[in-house]
Amino acid sequence: MEQQALLNIGFGSSVVAERIIAIVSPNSAPMKRLKDDAKDEKRLVDATHGRRTRSIIVMDSNHVILSAIQAETISQRYAQLRDGGKDEKADKAEKADKAE
Repeated sequence: MEQQALLNIGFGSSVVAERIIAIVSPNSAPMKRLKDDAKDEKRLVDATHGRRTRSIIVMDSNHVILSAIQAETISQRYAQLRDGGKDEKADKAEKADKAE
């Protein structure tokens, strides 16, 4: 069975990275409507643990997930997972090791 990469969305919560459609900021009126519609249709998952919502994650199943972690931070984590877990610091360290 193939392992699915989990993306940490804060405070011990994770989602399957391959199923993410969008990671957005909750500040605009359309995103607030999206959240309200999902709540009315029972598609909303609140993973904020009582904290302020700082990002909204839209899944391919049409579920909407609220997170207390900034959208930019989650996007960076998603990019790292997609790129095989490497980040810029690791790339620089790897290049420095090869240069020596």
